[in-house]
Amino acid sequence: MIFETSRGRSVLLCHSWQFKLCFVWGGELVSTLTSSILQMGLIWHLALTTGSSSLLSLASLAGFLPIALFGILAGAVVDRLPLKRVLIGADLFIAAVGAALAIASLAGSLPAWLILIALFLRAVGTSFYTPASQSLTPHLAPPEHLVRLSGVTQAIQSGGYILGAALAAVIYPVAGITAMIVLDVLGALFASLAVLAAQIDAGGLDEADRSLSFSNKVRELFSEISDGYKLIREYRGLFALLWCGFVFAFAFSPLAALFPIMTLGHFGGSTGDAALVEILFSAGMLAGSGILAVTGGFRNRSFTMVAAIAGFGIAAIVSGSLGPSLFAAFLPVSFLMGACSPLYAGTQTALMQEQIPPEYLGRVFGLYGTIMAWAMPMGLAAPSVFADLLGAPLWFVGSGATMVLLAMAMLLAPSVRNAGKRDTGQIQ
Repeated sequence: MIFETSRGRSVLLCHSWQFKLCFVWGGELVSTLTSSILQMGLIWHLALTTGSSSLLSLASLAGFLPIALFGILAGAVVDRLPLKRVLIGADLFIAAVGAALAIASLAGSLPAWLILIALFLRAVGTSFYTPASQSLTPHLAPPEHLVRLSGVTQAIQSGGYILGAALAAVIYPVAGITAMIVLDVLGALFASLAVLAAQIDAGGLDEADRSLSFSNKVRELFSEISDGYKLIREYRGLFALLWCGFVFAFAFSPLAALFPIMTLGHFGGSTGDAALVEILFSAGMLAGSGILAVTGGFRNRSFTMVAAIAGFGIAAIVSGSLGPSLFAAFLPVSFLMGACSPLYAGTQTALMQEQIPPEYLGRVFGLYGTIMAWAMPMGLAAPSVFADLLGAPLWFVGSGATMVLLAMAMLLAPSVRNAGKRDTGQIQ
């Protein structure tokens, strides 16, 4: 594809950063869609074939544990290798796991232990893919576009999850788990081909570093992990925001688990009502992603995150304060909570992309993913013991109050406020 510039020179459109990102994101959308279909299918398969709550808890653990264990190491690996190689390698690894699962399902029934192993290995691939994907955009796009582009990536993920959940509900009863596995393998292969077609040349070490011996490479790798942590410590505002993210994830994780209990228990709704709440929350995520992509949020990025966290917290408090007969009011509030989520997460991602040097982004995003991965189970620990005693509404109020206090603390902290100013490249 060629167009003429005002100087009469022919420019290949395929070399533009927009073209490259569109190809990568197109593949990511398909891969997210098929991955969401399979993820839902595997959970449903475990629930229907075993009926064990413990196994479902183990399935959730298998999904986050690799990110918690390997996230920082994966980030350092991402910074050492060309991003194209990491993205394709992670996709092909996930495809290989799916192919092995498909072969096993054709040979007979899928045992629960095999599904748990597959979920764990898929999460290992994701722990490498995610920091590579987050590091790619600032390698290609101008800094002034990063926040809006972060909104686009949030929309891709939200849209893929929403559509994937809907398609999973159709495919599982009609075609079964094997068809869902095959779709996921095809989606991963398509994403790999899309990265190849984008002709990405970003990331990786220079020739001198690649010629080191294996033992020296291992030492360098762990030294670079330490360097990445020291670097983010120098950016006081961003370092503070990492731990603000931990508190937010800690407060949010009980709500994610208690949404169905609020609908079924407190409001006395049906499973269809619970599904409607999940759909509205996901639709809110898509709407919030769109708002971020179009507007870019406030001029000071930190104010966008503060508003999103405070909005989520207030909505959670309102949810917990609703009486059992006010389920209709819970629906728009769920949409609002969903809309606040990408406004926070997308802005946080863009801030790191803008201010951290590209050669360190893998390590920083690996650290960020690890912190978030540990926050979720820690946040779930108390509700798993006391939720029945205190009730879901009280947890919504408590988590919401925690978020509002967090937003106030962020607003009062000079380092956090300064970190959000659109003056990239400076240590705040």
